[in-house]
Amino acid sequence: MGVSLIFKIAAVGILVTILSQVLKHSGREEHAFLISLAGLILVLTWIVPYIYDLFATIQSLFDLN
Repeated sequence: MGVSLIFKIAAVGILVTILSQVLKHSGREEHAFLISLAGLILVLTWIVPYIYDLFATIQSLFDLN
């Protein structure tokens, strides 16, 4: 996992927070929720392969085949 992934996640978090606050203050709470959900799904799609690699490494470390 590189530092660029951490910066991408931070950028998505900042953008989602700003957009969510703007939408909440304009009275569009539903859209703010959807933006937050989309940001979460985007970040999870980036992180899931690393979690899979972590579990595969743990499995091979303890030889749990």
